[in-house]
Amino acid sequence: MKICFAASECFPFVKTGGLGDVVGSLPKEISRMKTGGKKKVKNDVKIILPLYKGIKTLQYNIVCMEEFGDIPVAIGDKEIKFRIFTSKLPDTEIDVYFADCPEYFHRDMPYTNDPDEDERFILFQKAVIEILQRLKWAPDVIHCNDWQTGLIPVFLNTIYKWDKLFDNTSVLFSVHNIGYQGRFSEKSVFSAGLSYNDFYNCGPLELNGSFCFMKAGILYSEIISTVSKTYAMEIRTPEYGAGMESVLQIRKDDIYGVLNGIDTNIWNPKIDKFIPANYNAKDTSNKIICKKELLREAELVYDENVPVIGIISRFAGQKGFELLFPVINELMQLPLQLIVLGSGDEKSEKFFEQLAMSFPHKVNTYIGYNNKLAHYITAGSDMFLMPSIYEPCGLNQMYSLNYGTVPIVRNTGGLADTVIDFHKDELNGNGFSFDEQSPAALYTAILRAVEVFGDKNTWEKIMQRGMKIDFSWKHSAKEYMELYKKAVEKKSNNLI
Repeated sequence: MKICFAASECFPFVKTGGLGDVVGSLPKEISRMKTGGKKKVKNDVKIILPLYKGIKTLQYNIVCMEEFGDIPVAIGDKEIKFRIFTSKLPDTEIDVYFADCPEYFHRDMPYTNDPDEDERFILFQKAVIEILQRLKWAPDVIHCNDWQTGLIPVFLNTIYKWDKLFDNTSVLFSVHNIGYQGRFSEKSVFSAGLSYNDFYNCGPLELNGSFCFMKAGILYSEIISTVSKTYAMEIRTPEYGAGMESVLQIRKDDIYGVLNGIDTNIWNPKIDKFIPANYNAKDTSNKIICKKELLREAELVYDENVPVIGIISRFAGQKGFELLFPVINELMQLPLQLIVLGSGDEKSEKFFEQLAMSFPHKVNTYIGYNNKLAHYITAGSDMFLMPSIYEPCGLNQMYSLNYGTVPIVRNTGGLADTVIDFHKDELNGNGFSFDEQSPAALYTAILRAVEVFGDKNTWEKIMQRGMKIDFSWKHSAKEYMELYKKAVEKKSNNLI
């Protein structure tokens, strides 16, 4: 099967969140799998990305495909040109193609609040199709990801419908976070080259007066996926649907939840090159070395009876850290230490900075991004805190479980699918969770974890359960292959 991944991020080239991890990992696993009849062959996989200014072209040997020259694309009444660059996904034979347009992509960040944000990703989505045309490569499935690729299935069914190359190409559209929808003014319809006949109240392109790229992707794709089974159900409710629940309800029979995997070549305590000592489920003794070294780096005193709680996160309302604010003094009375790595909204940054100043013997805060420290915290902490208001999938709780670092989470989305509360199921519990979005519920969950930590035998069993779960991409890739087959079948039967 031929599968093209279209996305705005892919690790290691560019990453701002979980999407980058998915597009950097899932294609690897898909490319190793075989499909077909009696003579099974490996899947043929390609990835297409924008060439942002921050991507290190020399490091990744990204070169221009001179034979294609400047490629013109209409954005409204403007003609914008881009060029195709190419490389390989590191440690694979997967071809990666980049759409290079300095006018749109050579900016400080992949995503902006600039007035032409719509045009930037209209260009990219048209470039995906234009690149495939020049490669003369017809994928069986284009796997689109989030709003930045939501118009691709629309374009295939409208302004590029003339091209027979794509007659049998289906689209799987993945929603990584329903909160980011790509909503723009109705002028964007003209910029995209689409018909205003499809832009009307409750029409396929319109959502509450805006032109919504994500809605278009949901309605025009053969299959829709999201990144956990619980989140697939949650987003069809008013509480979690972010205004898109009625749209998703229309396609409810075509929505599937597939839990993200993790790259076990990077996040694996057996081989992690960043941590001071490696360990595994059979022998976790070296985890103490990781804890001691983490505390030394954080300038905190080691005490085997005092648990370290780690936080690694961007700071945003979604992540639920404001639930800590009203109960922080009570938490600081408990026998625990807190090590924080993250950045984001100013209120949370200041809160954690002030907390470290107020409780220097208990708290260490690092504002910013530090990959080595992220690995240190994951390996050296006893517990990991993710009090998310909503969490489509979450990767950090899976990293933590893999490292024997017991997660404390809110029972939502992918967190609900991966963390089993110990007090609800003592035979299978691998962490601690709470349901209510309240400071009291969060405090109680942390208190329960701290109390159980005192029972070393029980704590070891909880650690072991997490470490024995296989969070690799193998299982998820198999589920995606089934969805690709459903998309192809749906396309062949013209069932949308």
